[in-house]
Amino acid sequence: MVDLSVDISGLKLKNPIMPASGTFSEDLAEVFDLDRLGAHVTKTITRGWRDGNPTPRVCEVNGSMLNSIGIPSKGVGAFIEKVVPFYAHYETPLVVSISGNTADEFATLCSEVSVPGVAAIEVNISCPNIEEDGKAFAIRPSSTHDVMRKLRAATDLPLWAKLTPNTGETSEVARAAEEAGADALVVANTILSMAIDINTRRPKLGNLMGGLSGPSLKPIALRMAYQCARATSIPVIGCGGISTVEDVIEYLIAGASAVQVGTATFIHPTIMLSLIDGLEDWLSNQGLSSVKDLIGTVIDGEQDEAVVFMEAAP
Repeated sequence: MVDLSVDISGLKLKNPIMPASGTFSEDLAEVFDLDRLGAHVTKTITRGWRDGNPTPRVCEVNGSMLNSIGIPSKGVGAFIEKVVPFYAHYETPLVVSISGNTADEFATLCSEVSVPGVAAIEVNISCPNIEEDGKAFAIRPSSTHDVMRKLRAATDLPLWAKLTPNTGETSEVARAAEEAGADALVVANTILSMAIDINTRRPKLGNLMGGLSGPSLKPIALRMAYQCARATSIPVIGCGGISTVEDVIEYLIAGASAVQVGTATFIHPTIMLSLIDGLEDWLSNQGLSSVKDLIGTVIDGEQDEAVVFMEAAP
């Protein structure tokens, strides 16, 4: 038997596989046993009703996906009334994803969703911050620290900070989130992208630009997961382009303690179960008794130099 359990800053998961926010809903309970998953991560909610962006909202690009959904939401009241009771029937921990336009709005919503039945809160600080001219909170260390500090004061529940690839300060943002009270980092959200229909000469998305997800995002998100794992001492949850067992293993070797699966679920609704089973089989074939033996085992340049030095020593 292989032990697939992981610990995300005190939150025990039976395995490291979970959905990415926005790609998972209660409807999947009709497809497979939701208790097989390591965690349940809800679609991002906002405090009030939100319609989302104009259509078309999704298009395919080179085997990946562009989306500009715009975080449609029925509001926090509907979430507490309907969504939380649904997941109460499962043993798997419930992680709620939240979004806000300002740091104070984020903190208020965080407090409101800190109710029995919610095990952790994923804070989508990759969304626009109207106090910073629409730039995402997680683009800069300073705005990251500010919003996470207020979120930390608003709840005693574990906080997972979802970072953005649209920054040149990955490690600095990760450290700012940790210093301000994040318990884990979700790395990463989609990368801002665009596609144009050459026949109509119009953007393929109604909102002009959107977020790139799927296989094209994986090398970027994997690099970020590695950087964040090295820069901080809190768990990293890899997210971006995961569709095979090999993808999962890469993230774990890079330093992620768990992973989130998104776009692949749209193509194969039961893909997460296949990844759980495939990971267990791979670890068993490698003679590893625990998934924890795999996490952070990447041999990078510093380790290579250490090995060479040891082999050269008399």
